[in-house]
Amino acid sequence: MTWTVDEYYSKPLLSRVGYRLFRHPAVMFGVGPLWSLLIGPRIWAGSKPGKLRNSILLSNLALVIAVGSLMALLGVSEVLLVEAPLIVLAGTAGVWLFFVQHQFEDVYWDDTDSWSYSEAALQGSSYLKLPQPLQFFTGNIGLHHVHHLSSRVPNYSLQRAHDENEVFHQVPVLTVPMALRCSRLKLWDERSKRLVTFAEGRASAAAEPAPRPSTVSA
Repeated sequence: MTWTVDEYYSKPLLSRVGYRLFRHPAVMFGVGPLWSLLIGPRIWAGSKPGKLRNSILLSNLALVIAVGSLMALLGVSEVLLVEAPLIVLAGTAGVWLFFVQHQFEDVYWDDTDSWSYSEAALQGSSYLKLPQPLQFFTGNIGLHHVHHLSSRVPNYSLQRAHDENEVFHQVPVLTVPMALRCSRLKLWDERSKRLVTFAEGRASAAAEPAPRPSTVSA
């Protein structure tokens, strides 16, 4: 979820504090992955259709049996010391990768009738240039723009699709240092059409009113 500058300043103080906490890196990349990848999927069974609900419940049961068996054989602390750091690191990396592929300064956002699927795919997601070992171990996830335009391209063909098609050569490119700075961006500024920090958003809100009210979520 990302608010616009004017949306943020239209909210009561408590809501703004909550949003600031939500957008804090410790929450987004620490607490967030634990909830969205570990806890959340395990407790949503009641709201799902029959087959999907049963699948979730059976998965929960399988996890309880598997983890319980490991703890019985090896010890609770031993299993947690190995598994907990792996879960946290993998979850944080996964959420961060997804975040920077959609939340960078010049990202394309449009909630009007002029919204374009191809423009959103090519300018609304980044080409995250990872070092070759990381690109391999993340399944070419950095080539997210290709996936957005055509989700049927398999991950092992993403690099070739990018290299062989001129349309992909003008997409936003992020290096790892650039991507690390993206967590500073908190609000969508409708005046400058870019993501900004809280400080930049405050300056923008004080300068002039936005062209029109809008709510943007990502």
